[in-house]
Amino acid sequence: MKVVICGAGQVGYGIAERLAAEQNDVSIIDTSADLIRTVRDSLDVRGFVGHGSHPEVLAAAGAEQADMIIAVTLHDEVNMIACQVAHALFEVPTKIARIRSQSYLQPHYMDLFSRDHLPIDVIISPEIEVGEMVLRRIALPGATDVVTFADGKVVMVAIECLEECPVINTPLAQLTELFPDLPSTVVGLSRNGSLFVPRSSDQLLAGDLAYVVTTKEQVRRTLGLFGHEETAATRIVIAGGGHVGLYVAKAIETRQSQTKVKLIEKNRDHAVAAAERLRRTVVLNGSALDQKLLLEADIGHADLMVALTNDDQVNILSSVIAKRLGCKSNLVLINNPTYHNFAGTLGIEAQVNPQAITISRVLQHVRRGRIRAVHNIQGGGAEIIEAEALETSPLVGPPLSEQDLPEGMRIGAVFRDGNVIAPSGSLRIKPGDRLVIFALEGVVRQVERLFRVSLEFF
Repeated sequence: MKVVICGAGQVGYGIAERLAAEQNDVSIIDTSADLIRTVRDSLDVRGFVGHGSHPEVLAAAGAEQADMIIAVTLHDEVNMIACQVAHALFEVPTKIARIRSQSYLQPHYMDLFSRDHLPIDVIISPEIEVGEMVLRRIALPGATDVVTFADGKVVMVAIECLEECPVINTPLAQLTELFPDLPSTVVGLSRNGSLFVPRSSDQLLAGDLAYVVTTKEQVRRTLGLFGHEETAATRIVIAGGGHVGLYVAKAIETRQSQTKVKLIEKNRDHAVAAAERLRRTVVLNGSALDQKLLLEADIGHADLMVALTNDDQVNILSSVIAKRLGCKSNLVLINNPTYHNFAGTLGIEAQVNPQAITISRVLQHVRRGRIRAVHNIQGGGAEIIEAEALETSPLVGPPLSEQDLPEGMRIGAVFRDGNVIAPSGSLRIKPGDRLVIFALEGVVRQVERLFRVSLEFF
């Protein structure tokens, strides 16, 4: 696939890195010569200095032969015009744009992005995507990652196995025998930095991070089985009143009426604007690093500190300070990938990576075949994929026990006619089934081929 990316920041670079690693033909455009130099030096992609919305720059980057344009610059207007130019002058089939301003995304204005106006096929709104991820993490304490599939009926949770976890040192096959009515499947394990698909004879060890696919109704029971019975937070302090912080606070007011929220915002104008838009949330103007202000927010009695400012260092340090002042737990937004690995050693219990969320949304549309959703795991080490089986799929027909499935792939759940079915050796896949699959990086392409539209289909 030939892809043109506009924007070589953290998100653009991350997308280019993933696509180049999968042998796609990638061109990347940015106005910063330094960023383009970095991309050229470290990735197997072509780099162009210029504006992604300028026709001559898009032409030089190969837009005439491109299958897709992905516009993720810092400016919504540049992203929109880049897609417009790519459509009008180069007939690029698929156009993806990152749009951050919520004013463009009001439901009554969505006709703006129709094919007759601004022809954008996929709109990515990082604030909404990240905000929803934060809300899922708040709702399910104890999970280090939460993603929903199949119209919200299937949930993938990443669960840390602690020393007191009741299911460690037990073969996975035995867990199935002990809890036959629990539709939960361990599809992947991360152990000592290594990510792999476990066999039924494998055991969970203390320190493992288990990726488990289950149903929406059984996700809390599954967390409890792994020793995580943390109660949901009812007193929350949010640091950062920008787009994400405001989105999360408004959603909590709407969805969790019993939860008390206090929001800290450094910029006075932003704090005033947030106070005007929020009804029950107490808004405080000042720095989240100010211990006096944190004490004024009653951080010592808070269940959860959620740090969502634009500054990673402020997010990390304010969360560390909050824990030392008595806050029970924390959830931190971290953009810089260099901070992800050691944040835990500082006392950061849970973190959200906006870059990984945006890349996952893009990959959903890059993947060939009937791919409905993709979630990126551990910097691309694996993916959780929701895909629809067609009549010509090799998965359809024989029971799973007779299937020659790729090593490094595990089916976590099957969604059929509104019901979730736990996989078993006797299960036969039918056309129209939606499968939630864990796939290691090396077998993603093979999984794609299982769900491609065959010529026989026509």
